[in-house]
Amino acid sequence: MPAARSPLPRAGADPGRRRVLAALLGAPVLATGGLTGCSEDRAAPVETGPVELSVFWYGGAKRAELTERVLRLYTDRNPRVGFRVTWQGPDGYYDRLATQAAGGNVPDLIQLDDSMLTEYARREIVLDLSGHVADHRLDLRTLPPGLARYGQVDGRTVGVAAAQTAAAVVYDRTLLRRLRLPEPRTGMSWAEYVAWAQRVTRVGEGRVAGTMDASGDYRAFWLWLRGQGGEFYRDRQLGFGADALTEWFDLWRRARSGRATPSAALVEQADGGEPARQLVVTGATAASFAWSHQLPELQRLTDAELGLAAMPGPPEAQWPRASMYWAAFRGTRHPSLVADVINFLTGNGEAGAVLGHERGLSPSLAVRSFVEGSITDPAQRRAAALGTALASRLGPAPSPPPQGHPRVRTLLLEAAESIRGGGTGPRAATARFMAQANAALAG
Repeated sequence: MPAARSPLPRAGADPGRRRVLAALLGAPVLATGGLTGCSEDRAAPVETGPVELSVFWYGGAKRAELTERVLRLYTDRNPRVGFRVTWQGPDGYYDRLATQAAGGNVPDLIQLDDSMLTEYARREIVLDLSGHVADHRLDLRTLPPGLARYGQVDGRTVGVAAAQTAAAVVYDRTLLRRLRLPEPRTGMSWAEYVAWAQRVTRVGEGRVAGTMDASGDYRAFWLWLRGQGGEFYRDRQLGFGADALTEWFDLWRRARSGRATPSAALVEQADGGEPARQLVVTGATAASFAWSHQLPELQRLTDAELGLAAMPGPPEAQWPRASMYWAAFRGTRHPSLVADVINFLTGNGEAGAVLGHERGLSPSLAVRSFVEGSITDPAQRRAAALGTALASRLGPAPSPPPQGHPRVRTLLLEAAESIRGGGTGPRAATARFMAQANAALAG
């Protein structure tokens, strides 16, 4: 849908905050101003005439509204640069991108997640941004180092985190207060979490289960592996063996036996991850698993107050994780300008104030500090608080997942559903998964 061209409301909470921003920005700079951690003025990329850049992302209407506002803010500062925007929900997004890639007409600027970054880099669909990073035209110096590295494939920067997120437990605080039960907390072991969920089911007399079944959730399994010193991937291969996966499936088999989780049919309804089907939103469980930046959207879907904690296991198992990336099409006719727009989206204070935490925490630590006081939505504030609490405890970032990762995710979910439905035992499901996943990664 085309971007609206209505006047842009100015970002910034008050004149005092604007003076702080102006001091941090120094002289007015095109897009590379903002909070980029450097004081030198840089000239705008040279363009001889009006330019219209195409931008494509996935998400909901709120994300579209905020992103279009920020792009208009960029145009306010660069009247020769306009944008043709397209957005849609996650379903079918990558199918549409694949069609565009086949025709060589990918938009100049696209949004990717870590499931596709490696594939798009190795197929040379996205632009190598390393040169722009090296001379700070694309300034990543205020990003946590691990977050910046998580946009690298084969040593090349091919994506810049649009925001940072964390894998989290979203729980029904209203329900737990009514049952007079403690809330899950960051740092619980997986065994403690399952025991907590069993207690919820028991005290709730079976009317609500304690937790979503995470046996098919690759995020949960990945963090469980890292909590034991393991890893999901080692280079382009699986980083774990059959015994580890069988142990994971056994953990959730015991959870089901102890009635910590609801029926397989209910779990399968939520396995796709759509916010409206999350069991904590529908009232089937006291807790579900989600990305921390999804809390505001989940909160809008229920009257209950939702709380947030990191996924079970040591916080050090998590890493500075991009919720999604901005990447440039390798065939763009305006590579320097697209890099400048990415710099604005990820490192400008006023842009950060407009975007808030819709995609997650701003990737820039300086922007986070600047916008902290301007976030008023309670759910966004809770998500930000979790990110702040985890910041100093995160472990090293792995490489983005290899090609074949989307298929591996699907295979893990299919194996878990087969076990839950009673069609296959954990060892047989594991053996089939290992064979099919290795084939997917080798393909």
